[in-house]
Amino acid sequence: MTNGPPRAGHFAVGRTPAQVAAVRLPDDGGGAALYFGLNQMNDQESGMQQKTVLTADDVKKVMAAAETEAKNHHWAVSIVVVDDGGHMLAMQRLDGAAPISAYIASEKARTSALGRRESKIYEDMINNGRQSFMTAPLLQGMLEGGVPIVCNEQVVGAVGVSGVKSTEDAQIARAGIAALGL
Repeated sequence: MTNGPPRAGHFAVGRTPAQVAAVRLPDDGGGAALYFGLNQMNDQESGMQQKTVLTADDVKKVMAAAETEAKNHHWAVSIVVVDDGGHMLAMQRLDGAAPISAYIASEKARTSALGRRESKIYEDMINNGRQSFMTAPLLQGMLEGGVPIVCNEQVVGAVGVSGVKSTEDAQIARAGIAALGL
């Protein structure tokens, strides 16, 4: 690759988006001109959808509020926040919480985020006779205590809590989410 302007079919390695957008490419049918042209359109014109995501500050607020709720009741729990793909953003095991609670909280949060619903729904399905659902791939936290974080009608993440009664786990998760004021 040369240091000159990118040609159709070549990537603009080492250039900023502004530098790339400023380059005019001939439309040689290879799609490069179309690709760079889309870069200059706004989201509405290109048909692209926008996605709301949790920020680091959002995660800190959720964790702090959930921890406060747990400590106010003297509950030793683990608290996990994940993004919409179930990837961990934060985890805390409070003093006295069993080590396994960290794993269970993580799975509850992941199940809630990937399923786009509270993990309790899966527990209820299984308890109501749909035993085969226990074999669902990637959903290992099918117990109450995983609650999705919904913003602008989109699931942007979830909170999972484990260590006390499942209803209390969910109470802590909801308290954390409430701190976002959604």
